[in-house]
Amino acid sequence: MQEHVTDPLAGSLVDNRYAVVSRLARGGMSTVYLAVDQRLDREVALKVLHPHLAADESFLGRLGREAKAAARLSHPHVVGVLDQGNDGTTAYLVMEYIKGHTLRDVLKERGALPPRLALALIDPVVEGLGAAHAAGFIHRDVKPENVLIADDGRIKIGDFGLARAVTSSTSTGALIGTVAYISPELVLGQPADERSDVYSVGIMLYELLTGRQPFEGDVPIQVAYQHVNGTVGPPSALVPGLAGEVDELVQWCTANDPENRPVDGNALLQELRHIRTNLTDAELDLQPPAAAAAAAQHQTEVLARASNPTTLIPPARPAAPGYAPGRQALPQERATGGTATEALPSHPRRPDLALPDDDADDTWAPPLPKLSKRAQRRSDREEEKVRARAAATPARTLREGNPRRRGILWILVLIIAALLATGAGWFFGMGPGAAAAVPAVANKTVAQAQQLLNGVGFHSTTSDVFDDQVPTGLVVGSDPSAGTEIRKFQPVSLLVSKGPQLFPLPKLTGGTLTDAKNALNAAEMALGPVSEQFDDQAAAGIVLSQNPAAGTPARHGTPVGMVVSKGPQPIPVPSVVGKAKDDAVAAIKAAGLSADTSPDAVFDKTVPEGAVVSQSPATGTLTRGGTVTLTISKGPKMVDVPSFIGKQATEARKALEALGFQVRVNNILGGFFGTVRDQEPVNRKVPEGSVITITVV
Repeated sequence: MQEHVTDPLAGSLVDNRYAVVSRLARGGMSTVYLAVDQRLDREVALKVLHPHLAADESFLGRLGREAKAAARLSHPHVVGVLDQGNDGTTAYLVMEYIKGHTLRDVLKERGALPPRLALALIDPVVEGLGAAHAAGFIHRDVKPENVLIADDGRIKIGDFGLARAVTSSTSTGALIGTVAYISPELVLGQPADERSDVYSVGIMLYELLTGRQPFEGDVPIQVAYQHVNGTVGPPSALVPGLAGEVDELVQWCTANDPENRPVDGNALLQELRHIRTNLTDAELDLQPPAAAAAAAQHQTEVLARASNPTTLIPPARPAAPGYAPGRQALPQERATGGTATEALPSHPRRPDLALPDDDADDTWAPPLPKLSKRAQRRSDREEEKVRARAAATPARTLREGNPRRRGILWILVLIIAALLATGAGWFFGMGPGAAAAVPAVANKTVAQAQQLLNGVGFHSTTSDVFDDQVPTGLVVGSDPSAGTEIRKFQPVSLLVSKGPQLFPLPKLTGGTLTDAKNALNAAEMALGPVSEQFDDQAAAGIVLSQNPAAGTPARHGTPVGMVVSKGPQPIPVPSVVGKAKDDAVAAIKAAGLSADTSPDAVFDKTVPEGAVVSQSPATGTLTRGGTVTLTISKGPKMVDVPSFIGKQATEARKALEALGFQVRVNNILGGFFGTVRDQEPVNRKVPEGSVITITVV
């Protein structure tokens, strides 16, 4: 049943893709919404995790891995996982939207079911689990709430991957889920395998047959204790007359020791279909006690009110698809999951989900209207009159009739019966009603596949599906799958490959490499080769380009290469000290840098005027356009040379050196007196550091 409730998330857009329409249901781990995938324009089921799970980074990582694994599981009886991601604080899973109701709704409305209907409902569940087990998946939370029944009768099992992710991230371990269906090994904290799912299926089958669960208690721990220490009794204890094979099937699935159960879903499916094929119609159509009492009461009311047909006969209502008055389901139809829809129960509050009751002729009959007290009294009086007339009518007529005529009639009846038996034998033996196995048609052209099917006697239809492995135009498989035995008049659908489903690549440029990796992971794409290069505009670590480009349609897992910036390229600073100003500026610009001249020139006795005295920085590297500051020389400083003639040479030498001059002494006659006789230059300005010659006598 769908539950449309106003919700704050309704009307919002999740991850800029999924438009939330309404809330469908709320559980212990998530809330499910009906949403529209705006990119592919289709309805999806959006499962939004509760905040305490969405805040757990380790759980989200596990959930992502489990969702990717479950998305690779494609089977007609398994709800498909389409997408998974995070939008801020919103963690979500996107699943196939199944419009209809759950097996729990069937149990609430019908209670115990006849074996034919119970086995028909459980068959596609087991088939879906068998396919999952063959692919290496374990469900861990099989229960009626996870079995979805679509409006068109399809039955699918959902929530693959979520139970395992939650189990790995909580302290309660295996007790996540509904304790009524949990296996003993999970209660004890032991690892789960395919046989744990088989145990849960056995509990569900017990509930379908009896209308109640085998273990009940006031608190969950009491039920869990009974799973470990108790034994599931035979359903026939509550449904007298139930076939022993059905009892054995339930108890085989629910054995305490996993070694005593079917090894996986496929092993269980073989036994289930064998039992469905070999049970008699009386055993399959056995009414549970509550249902039988209700049917008897219903029949009494119809007989009591039959004298007033204009008041009591309900309006005509078309039978469910695949049903006709007096038609019994064929044995092979009961043995396959493909025709389970012909035995599904009606849904009282959903006219579009109306399905047949398990009456004697498998037809649907609406409830009779209640009579007023006055009409009831009138009906009772008329019933008494009918009984009185019946009592007064002789049981045997006094006139026996013509014996020869009766003999001819019996002969005609026998001939007609023989013809009917012969026709039925031909129909079910060699005609359209004969059973045959669906041939393998994978990787063949449509014409080749149809030829194979026609050779066996099947009629086929085609439907297109995406497939990453099978080339476009070839057949991926069939529904029912290859090897399944069905009647020849039942159609076989060929699943034709449309090639891989393509998705636009996300834009990765402009962000960091980490952001790009997260975007690829969310889009289920792979990381291709990553190279680096210098870039004057982008900082180090920024993605400069991607290949293929953003928006390019690609299948999941496509590798995307990227070029990442190493930042601006470093440039060595050239040395220009001693060069003329113009030459120095030209050298700096040629290196890709800019030159700036200091406004304060300085005196320098070694560097000529107009040349570079110093630069900043003097060494190292700069990025392109970096600035080098130049200091220009004003040449040597001009200093007055005083006269030291007549003074002692020692005094003159000391004073001249203090002024920054170099002193050359020219001694005459050995400089015996130590007196300066001559000096060159004298009494004029000369450059600082010039040589002053003094003559000493």
